[in-house]
Amino acid sequence: MSFPWAAQYTPTNPFMKWMDDRLPLPRLVFNSVGAGYPVPRNLNYFWNFGVLSGLALVIQIVTGIVLAMHYAANSEIAFASVEHIMRDVNSGWLMRYLHANGASFFFIVVYIHIFRGLYYGSYKAPREMVWLLGLVIFLLMMATGFMGYVLPWGQMSFWGAQVITGLFAAIPVVGETIQQWLLGGFAPDNAALNRFFSLHYLLPFVIAGVIILHIWALHLPGSSNPTGIDVKGPQDTIPFHPYYTAKDGFGAGVFLILLAIMVFFAPNFLGHADNYIEANPLSTPAHIVPEWYFWPFYAILRAFTVDILFMPAKLLGVLAMFASILLLFFLPWLDKSPVRSGKFRPQFKIWFWVLVADVAVLGYCGGAPAEEPYVMISQLASMYYFAHFLIILPLISRTERPLPLPNSITEAVLGKDHDAAQPAAAE
Repeated sequence: MSFPWAAQYTPTNPFMKWMDDRLPLPRLVFNSVGAGYPVPRNLNYFWNFGVLSGLALVIQIVTGIVLAMHYAANSEIAFASVEHIMRDVNSGWLMRYLHANGASFFFIVVYIHIFRGLYYGSYKAPREMVWLLGLVIFLLMMATGFMGYVLPWGQMSFWGAQVITGLFAAIPVVGETIQQWLLGGFAPDNAALNRFFSLHYLLPFVIAGVIILHIWALHLPGSSNPTGIDVKGPQDTIPFHPYYTAKDGFGAGVFLILLAIMVFFAPNFLGHADNYIEANPLSTPAHIVPEWYFWPFYAILRAFTVDILFMPAKLLGVLAMFASILLLFFLPWLDKSPVRSGKFRPQFKIWFWVLVADVAVLGYCGGAPAEEPYVMISQLASMYYFAHFLIILPLISRTERPLPLPNSITEAVLGKDHDAAQPAAAE
């Protein structure tokens, strides 16, 4: 979407003019994150989390490159190499804890970013591609996070790899072949560790590439806003810089402070103690769990305990787990309400918070032992999760009566009197 009132890049320095004529990188930056990119004037702090996701990715890439210089992707010495990083490499403990906790913080800001998009209808036209590319980034993050969890080669690393790759064995006929192809053998070993390390190193750069597409797709229609109303003129926008760069800078400062508190005072709070025990194929941990950010999907996987017709419970759980993510790709077409923002949708707002609570319950059950009452709670929560998107949301979009929308973003921010005075002032 072009904004005719946006500031234009006009270099005055001879070198910058020469550069702009031959490689318009300064113009690209100016139009993407500078004064040349008008942004709705009413964005709240929930719009900080896109930038925070990019910051988290940069932290992961930088610390990951440093760790890769000292890590040995060999099943015989991988665990010892991690201990070497922690004990012998200068600031190695800091790099490792930043990388491990940075992954958790990355998922925290992305989950908030996703739920913000759900509440404010950021998946609706004309931003469907922004939403779809965001989900692709999320899937790549999950793959990267899983493979990174395997690399320390502790007990949870080994058995996590065994369980997760074992899911593919549930696929009829070709399942076991796929599992062996993924592992490079019949069980997690040196071949699997090398493959996971290679992909774990590569995928963050793929994520960075998809993020560029994500931002590109965002800049075509422009940013959404809490009202869900389209921009109607220059009075509805302000330049991204300096207003939102300052706001994002404040958010980045809070993010880094919280990450530093976690790294320096509770570095293992989000980890699992069993991963400080070297992998032992002959000793199965009492309670195998993935990282916390996979727990909601792990709960859906474990919710199926009974075979249905010709389909075994394990296969049903695998299909449901993947379907819980793939379902989000169809969200722009499941929710047909013409109103984007949940602020003006009373029924939607109530059911949205029920969904948030449901996902929290799934997360808790995913980290709990596979026993009652957690299994039954997981089953009920999984049923609601799918019902929310397939039944409740389509019904709400057809039956609810939205609240009256403001005429413009300026009216929503400053009131009707100011908005009505704008044309007279322009004359």
